[in-house]
Amino acid sequence: MVVILTAPSGTGKTTVAAKILKQDAELTFSVSHTTRPIRDGEQDGVNYHYVDDATFDSMVESGAFAEWAHVHKRRYGTSLREVERSHEAGQDVLLDIDPQGGVQLMETYPDAVTIFMVPPSMIELERRLRGRGTEDEDQISTRLGVAREEIGYAARYDYLVVNDVVDRAADAIAAILQTERNRTSRNGSFIRELQAQGETS
Repeated sequence: MVVILTAPSGTGKTTVAAKILKQDAELTFSVSHTTRPIRDGEQDGVNYHYVDDATFDSMVESGAFAEWAHVHKRRYGTSLREVERSHEAGQDVLLDIDPQGGVQLMETYPDAVTIFMVPPSMIELERRLRGRGTEDEDQISTRLGVAREEIGYAARYDYLVVNDVVDRAADAIAAILQTERNRTSRNGSFIRELQAQGETS
């Protein structure tokens, strides 16, 4: 199962995703590629694969990405190989991605579970952006404007989760994942195995 989690910048998507991944042994994280500089506290290959423009260009040309997009003047991409690696290991895969990229991925993975996370208010989003201390006033203003536009994508997603409290948001997403795993459409092989038990030739 592919799980697409998206949100406007500053909503707390990465924090919520990290909590879900700690709680859910069946879920693994797809590490995206980006051309943006690494931030304090981040690790290459854990938060993102940090690459230069030439490397990113080469990956685009070779068809290595399931999707890629420009976000806040940087590029981000989801590697097809990252998703395949998770499926080969028999795990569900979580994609922490921007709203634009999420819509692209719906075409590649039409059966994906798609979740759009929003802040409780735009005032709270502004407070969180300021609290990060990574953007100046112009950048904060730009991000708030982009966030308003990105929220327009929400109706294209399966589920809406409000991140007012991290634990509550993580619990809501955990409930969504359990519901999706219980769908009969995702359990055809198990149903057939049950039917076959005790059969005689």
